[in-house]
Amino acid sequence: MPANFSQQFRDIISGIGEDPQRDGLLKTPERAANAFAFLTEGYQMNLGDLVNGAVFEADTDEMVIVQNIEFYSLCEHHMLPFFGHAHIAYIPNGKVLGLSKFARITDMFARRLQIQEQLTRQVALAVEEVTGAQGVGVVMRAQHLCMMMRGVEKQNSVTTTSVMLGNLRNSPTSRAEFLNLIGNRT
Repeated sequence: MPANFSQQFRDIISGIGEDPQRDGLLKTPERAANAFAFLTEGYQMNLGDLVNGAVFEADTDEMVIVQNIEFYSLCEHHMLPFFGHAHIAYIPNGKVLGLSKFARITDMFARRLQIQEQLTRQVALAVEEVTGAQGVGVVMRAQHLCMMMRGVEKQNSVTTTSVMLGNLRNSPTSRAEFLNLIGNRT
């Protein structure tokens, strides 16, 4: 975290007309700087270190699905949170990935400023890169505070994005199996 990060939050507090010296706000700049550093820690991570060798030889070639992986991210347009669940499928090609790594990969990319469409693609490409899978599918469903607490103020809107690679893109049967198993009807 840059040395002046707390000062920048102090300036924001002053800029909205508040007194950063007020009792309730005295430590807010430091807390906000620490929170923002945590929410964007994905920039400090890389895929190799994250996976840490948790790719294992396996003779399975049937679809593996890890679903309902919760994530929290910040939209790059308003820096407001969006949050939801990721559903990831892959068809192994001689290698499987440790199950916890799907959540870690999702978090690594979610903890960056971006849009949901990009996040979905980054997760799919990372799983494909690490596993060499025959096919990868990622579906993400999220609610965006930039739509809920400002702008159009629609409280029940949900955005769904998907990326299908390899066999999950090219095989209607594999795609339908994945979507059916996570509860989507095509």
